[in-house]
Amino acid sequence: MIRKIVSGKGIFAKKAQPATEADKQVVADLLDTLRANSEVCVGMAANMIGVNKSIIVVSAGPFQFAMINPVITKKSGEYKTQESCLSLIGVRPCIRYDEIEVDYLDQNFKPQHGKYTGWTAQIIQHEIDHCNGVVI
Repeated sequence: MIRKIVSGKGIFAKKAQPATEADKQVVADLLDTLRANSEVCVGMAANMIGVNKSIIVVSAGPFQFAMINPVITKKSGEYKTQESCLSLIGVRPCIRYDEIEVDYLDQNFKPQHGKYTGWTAQIIQHEIDHCNGVVI
């Protein structure tokens, strides 16, 4: 189900709670909402739809995928950039890494480890910041 996007810094002010298999509908709703906003959005965190759970979804080309309880385990290639967000007005400076490794659960709650670079890595870092209570 496509959910309404919540706006404002307050939704990112606290760290998200770990997701469980009881949150499968949240994952589906988040993917539906990302697809519905594909013209203006490449990633979302569950708090953007009003759910304080550690779930993100990412659009990488024609593919969209979920990462549940994601944790960055390795990062390299620091750089400065600017980002905007569907839930916040304006553009803000931030530091990102060109290469990251992430441990997470997939949409079926199976453990995964992924290596990501470039634009996809930047999207993942942005959304994980949302889960960690970091306002970008």
